[in-house]
Amino acid sequence: MERPQGDALLEALEQGRVRVAERADNGKWIVHAWVKEAILDIFRASSVGPASLELELAHEPGAFRDKQAFPIRRFSAEHGVRIVPGGSSVRRGAYLANGVVCMPPMYINVGAWIGSGTMVDSHALVGSCAQIGSKVHLSAAAQIGGVLEPAGARPVIIEDEAFIGGNTGIYEGVMVRKAAVIAAGVVLTASTPVYDLVHQRELRGTRESPLEIPERAVVVPGSRPMGGAYAQGLGLHAACALIVKYRDERTDRATALEDALRAGLG
Repeated sequence: MERPQGDALLEALEQGRVRVAERADNGKWIVHAWVKEAILDIFRASSVGPASLELELAHEPGAFRDKQAFPIRRFSAEHGVRIVPGGSSVRRGAYLANGVVCMPPMYINVGAWIGSGTMVDSHALVGSCAQIGSKVHLSAAAQIGGVLEPAGARPVIIEDEAFIGGNTGIYEGVMVRKAAVIAAGVVLTASTPVYDLVHQRELRGTRESPLEIPERAVVVPGSRPMGGAYAQGLGLHAACALIVKYRDERTDRATALEDALRAGLG
């Protein structure tokens, strides 16, 4: 495969012909480090200057300055994307499939990939290179972390039909497998301990091999007591996450309203 560079790479990313990471037939994800390296090269070569004329007209002159190679994307009817007015931005080099709905204000950074029928709700962030599947709901104030360096690091990956609750944070290459539910307020990093109460096991990851949430798992915020006499004397706890069940018909009915709303807003 030819490896485009510069403007050609950003165009290929926007069209979905090139991705930072892709799911293989065996379910494993492959990270294309060369794509992130090429994006970093564009950042280094690009100068900083005034933002788009439209932003300048909406605010005082000189209010926004950014890397000139990464202007805000504009969409036409042929893209099939809905972006509701109100302060949202999609940076150049991000891919949004047909049927994506974006509620204001939200932000999608370079290298991100968002599948068809996904909802990006108000105050949500999709960080650089994050991979978001089809029919995903990113609820209000969900924070999906980004990563450009190191180039070989896995980005955050949210597979198809996952539900990401409000005020969640998913960072450091965490992978949320298909149809999992992350309840409001859960924060997951590469090494966050997750206790599976169903299968009575502990899930952990590392920086090199980040945490992975299983398919259809329902994850809620939790806490665990800290060790040591001092912490125990004060009753101190550290945050963790709990898998309390795996998604079933009842859970699907609970999220059916979101699907109906997404269809109505599309």
